[in-house]
Amino acid sequence: YPSELLMQKITEDNQIPVHIHVSVSLQYVAGLKGRALVEFFHSNIAEVENEELRHLMWSSVLFYKTPSVEVMACVLLSTKAIYFLLDDSFIHADENQSDFWNKENSDCENSSFHLSCCFVLKLNDLQSVNVGLFDQYFRITGHSADHIVTCLTRDSYNTHTFIQQLMAVLSLLARTPSPEPVDKDFYSEFGSKNTGKMENYELIHSSRVKFIYPNEEEIGDLAFLVAEKMDGLTNPPSLNILLYVLAFQVNHFEGSAPNTSSLQPKTLILTSSDLFLFDEDYISYPLPEFAKEPPKRDKYQLADGRRIRDLDRVLMGYQTYPQALTFVFDDVQNQDLMQNLTLDHFGE
Repeated sequence: YPSELLMQKITEDNQIPVHIHVSVSLQYVAGLKGRALVEFFHSNIAEVENEELRHLMWSSVLFYKTPSVEVMACVLLSTKAIYFLLDDSFIHADENQSDFWNKENSDCENSSFHLSCCFVLKLNDLQSVNVGLFDQYFRITGHSADHIVTCLTRDSYNTHTFIQQLMAVLSLLARTPSPEPVDKDFYSEFGSKNTGKMENYELIHSSRVKFIYPNEEEIGDLAFLVAEKMDGLTNPPSLNILLYVLAFQVNHFEGSAPNTSSLQPKTLILTSSDLFLFDEDYISYPLPEFAKEPPKRDKYQLADGRRIRDLDRVLMGYQTYPQALTFVFDDVQNQDLMQNLTLDHFGE
């Protein structure tokens, strides 16, 4: 340790997405390669001398205590813990976080000295991992509200790779075996009421960490929710969701620099007749065991919805991933567009 293969892999993965702006401290981390990156991990981040860095990933993250603040993080998986290296600006992003983050060292005036906060989730404290629909994100749950983090990878490959690496690292943990199950008697076996709802698929790892995957009913519930939002739909049961993807809506600011824009996280859902944008709560559902009341907002909130038959054209940018798409809708109702065409359109 570290092997050449590992150093090559983490060097390839150490790239900030081009559409995300991060602080100078994280840009410094993204500039490290191979052995320098491993040495940086051991001298600045690792808490135990003999732990090994196994995986690196850049991802947007959400914390349970601050569900409205999405922040870019360098996620480092070691044989002991998961480390989230965050922008120092995140501390000041939400006034309600004073008890969540230790601000003791956050007011350094020296401009050549750049701070990052590092949130640590020890593998021994890990209880469950919830994988989102179509592997677009996953939620890591520890033993309290402070230890719930969602990684919005927006990429099924990154999600799958991280989960595989996490399972491999968890296999190295020495945990006491679970107690033997108690034989159920007749009454407890048949007396429990069946709610009729299928639970999500659960895989209980040998380390006793649960990996929970969505089932078909989640798509059915989502299709029903979408059908409710559609006016004049004659046959809701026939509604099919063709695409579910976590994306950003680009909002350009008027009167500002040409390249200035803000990215608003949205869930894009495409059906055979409509295109929807939802504001989705990626961190509060399913409810953690210690939650005493339901979240303040629904899991899905409709932000925009348009009919496909009103779609006039789709403009595609030429930049590399992530691809920018512009949907141009014609919302003029019952108007024969041909009557407005004159010969002037075809002249010089």
